[in-house]
Amino acid sequence: MLTQQRKAHILAVLKQTGQVVAKSLSEQLDLSEDTIRRDLRELAAEGLLQRVHGGALPASPALADFSGRQAIATDGKKAIGRAAAAMIRPGQVVFVDGGTTAVQLVRHLPPELEATIITHSPSIAVELVSHPRIAVELIGGRLFKHSVVAVGASAIEAIARYRADIYFMGVTGIHPETGLTTGDSEEAAVKRALSHHAAETIVLASSEKLGAASPYVILPMNEIQGLIVERDTRDETMAAYRAAGVSVTVA
Repeated sequence: MLTQQRKAHILAVLKQTGQVVAKSLSEQLDLSEDTIRRDLRELAAEGLLQRVHGGALPASPALADFSGRQAIATDGKKAIGRAAAAMIRPGQVVFVDGGTTAVQLVRHLPPELEATIITHSPSIAVELVSHPRIAVELIGGRLFKHSVVAVGASAIEAIARYRADIYFMGVTGIHPETGLTTGDSEEAAVKRALSHHAAETIVLASSEKLGAASPYVILPMNEIQGLIVERDTRDETMAAYRAAGVSVTVA
């Protein structure tokens, strides 16, 4: 089997089953594991999959920059944002992450809601400028331009001064075994800090992120409390997360 044929087969298996196990694939194709691992490395370098221990998972399309992500699953993000906004109660202190789904969350906050939103995203803060009753606290730091959020030590130090009721987290990959992942190590550290300083962490889980993985782990699945998913998410997909003790809300 030629290299391109092997790679096409690997991608087909990944699309069909949601994962590739190097040992099983090598036995199926009667090839060495070294050959399969080399193919996985090359496919990962092309951004076509994410290597994990023993094989690979789908790479998340949510690794695109902020402007690129605005065109992905827009209706689903609106539904998730609406469901997340409905979870916020008057008087609560809420961490809101950066990202296009989080923008939909703040756009759906009712005008009569009184609460405090703390964010490291200038985009989120600007969205709330015209809201009559939401107090906004903006966490500063080095601007990570890809995601338009503040990162670094100063951001993490500022987060430590707060105790929030809820943190609405954005990620690029969600997998029941790999956990919650993103494409930048500093961004992952900020998300981890926000989660550790909130009573409850809810992940905004648009469809392109489910079953996918990115290079940097934020948290394992058992350290969050809930996912908000799109209405057409398959029951077997949701069952895997519920088995990890996570509450799943269908938007």
